[in-house]
Amino acid sequence: METEKYAISIDLGGTYIKYALIRNDGSTIIDSKILTEAEKGREHVIGLLKQIISEVKLISDAKNYSIAGVGLGTPGIIDNGLILGGAENLPEWDSLPLAGILNKIIDVPVLIENDANLMGLGEYTFGLENPESDIIFITVGTGIGGAMILNGKLYGGYRNRGAELGHIRLSNNGEKCSCGTHGCFEAHASVTALIRDYKYLLTRANKKIPPQVDGKYIVNRYLNNEKEAGEAFNIHFDYMAAGLASLVNIFSPQRIVIGGGISEAEDFYINEIEKRTKALAMKETQVFTRISKAKLGNKAGTLGAAALVFKHEAQVPDQVKSMG
Repeated sequence: METEKYAISIDLGGTYIKYALIRNDGSTIIDSKILTEAEKGREHVIGLLKQIISEVKLISDAKNYSIAGVGLGTPGIIDNGLILGGAENLPEWDSLPLAGILNKIIDVPVLIENDANLMGLGEYTFGLENPESDIIFITVGTGIGGAMILNGKLYGGYRNRGAELGHIRLSNNGEKCSCGTHGCFEAHASVTALIRDYKYLLTRANKKIPPQVDGKYIVNRYLNNEKEAGEAFNIHFDYMAAGLASLVNIFSPQRIVIGGGISEAEDFYINEIEKRTKALAMKETQVFTRISKAKLGNKAGTLGAAALVFKHEAQVPDQVKSMG
């Protein structure tokens, strides 16, 4: 029988910090969130992370739970616990040795990874019904994040500085992207881009723009056969297919998993993306590829952070653990 182990799991976002205590079978013991309050600065956010770790550790100790480590997902490019940069929605979140800082308050490994990578790892570890070795994960939201499982392992490029799937270039003269260039996948196929295109189409048709427009609103208008919503989704589907077809041609994955709130729309969303992607991808590269929506919803990040801990635990020799 497998020994029960637990992970303190944290999913750091620009609005909320989600955190959990997760058993190595994927069951969740504690599940909560607090406001990030990123506008209060870097030290405030670090203080909140320390507070979360201390509180969950205290509860775990009271119940004699064996904590294998802390897993934390954060925006940005991470190299061995050092956040290099790239987290536009968090203040001063660059050149930050976050793993070292947090390791001072707890005597277990603190493992840090890009949040989109951990969402992919969570889906791969706890969301898939059948084991598959080569999978591309795409999250469609304010931006586009991505993760790659290649040969059964999370792949982030040399020293974990790649896998920025949202920044595939689709157009030399396209829309401005958050990364500073133009024409990226994210700039044209994110929910932010969908909203921008929809508002433009309403304005062009001399129609009033509603005060609150989000992805869910446009989905509802699409399902009610509104012309502008249909045109906006047509643009969105074409750019999604262009980006995904490029990934299929390069990696020939067994599966592409699409997450983010908009992926939970009715079946039309995944079906249309799959149809258009397969029309663009090379016939030979797509033969084994299926496209499906994510299963874990907003728990993918914390489950992925836990999976990172348990995979690390499995790789550390017992004699090294005993020395710790």
